[in-house]
Formats: sequence, structure tokens, C-alpha cells
Amino acid sequence: MTSRNVAGLIRYTSRKPERFGAERGHERFLFTHHSGGEVVLRAHCEIEEPAPTVMRDVVYALDARRRPMDCTIRLMVGDAFMGSGWFRFGDDFIECESYGPGIGRLSQRVTLATPIDGFGTHPVVADGFMLATLAWQPGQRRKVHCYVPSPDHRGATPPMLAKVDIDALYLGEERVTVAAGTFDARHFQFLDEGDSGMAGQHPPYDVWVTNDADAVMLQGGVGGYMQTWYELITLER
Repeated sequence: MTSRNVAGLIRYTSRKPERFGAERGHERFLFTHHSGGEVVLRAHCEIEEPAPTVMRDVVYALDARRRPMDCTIRLMVGDAFMGSGWFRFGDDFIECESYGPGIGRLSQRVTLATPIDGFGTHPVVADGFMLATLAWQPGQRRKVHCYVPSPDHRGATPPMLAKVDIDALYLGEERVTVAAGTFDARHFQFLDEGDSGMAGQHPPYDVWVTNDADAVMLQGGVGGYMQTWYELITLER
């Protein structure tokens, strides 16, 4: 095979005082790097706490320029079907075909005045990868222009297009140790005061990714009302 795979498992835990360290879900991912430069991410995510549970399956493709190409998402909430959607991206448009019991059959097309920075698919490994594809200087804060399939903080609504302009900060390089090993990393932070297009203010969200072309998420955490932590448990390259 001329493609190369990067796979792993991320554990979700709680940092709430009454549940500190308790597992609250997990994420299994597989990046396939093709010889032409395209990357395909497959991610299976399960959020067990807080209720209702969320199960998400994502297949997301990016071209050699790290621009979105297409994405499929299937969502279960409370172990009941919430919806599924297919997204296609061009330089100046996004198309969505979606279905869910609460929305019926939905078709959307958005014309883009300028290219977007990425597509926020909701797996945490994709959050880190999206930030790592952008050009940064240490200490730089910038607006990340993207679309998401759900503005809900857990992505727990039927897949459809929503515009988000969220601030992100690059804090620099660090050495990070997680269950999967010790790595050179880059440290980012998402910042949202409530005007990004997401469903209300999102607490600061720290993300550490490997300081290489694979940009694998190593660890991350959200404060505020969420009090969550993410850690890479296994990694295969």
C-alpha cells in the first residue's frame, strides 16, 4: 500500500470534583495519509456523561492543501437515531444533504466569499488537526473561520451547516507526557466569548498536538461548566 495510517484511542474523563478522573467516554480514530497528499479521518466517538449519551461516527476527507473535500456524519443521542448528513466542499461553496427525525429531509447550499479555514466535525482529534493545518507564530491569536455540522457544544443536534468564527491562540511548543508516551507538542487554545456562532459561550478549550505533520491530539481540556479532560492512550503509526 502507498498510503500510511495513524490510529489511536483518546479517553475522555471528568474533572468535576465529585467525579474527578472518572471516565466519561472515548474516541477511536484512524488517519489515512494518501500518496497524493489527501488525508481521510475516520472517528468513532462516545460521550457517556452527562446524559443524554452521544455516539458519533465521522468520515472526513481533506485534500493535499488540507482543505475539506467531503464528510459523512451519523449521530445517535440517548441511544436513539438523531440524524445523518453528507457534506461536499468546493473553493466557493458547501453542500449538505441531511436527514433526521426532527428535521426531515434537508438540502443546503452555502456560497463562500472566501475559503474557510476548516470544518469542525466535533471529534476532538479533528479539532487539533484543524488548528495545526494553519500558519502560526507563538503567541498569535486569530479568528478561525469554519463551518460545523452542529453548533451544540457536544454536537448533539441533527447534522446541518452552521457558520462559526471562533478565536484561537497558539501558546507555543512544549514537551508533553501522556499514557501513549512522551512527545514534542504544540499547544493551542480555543476562546469563545459567546459571539462565535456556537450555542452560547464556550469555556476555554486547550489542545496539545504532536509537533509533526501528523498533528495527533495528545491531550486537551475544557474548564468552566464542562470540566472535561482528553488524553491519548494508544498510538500506532
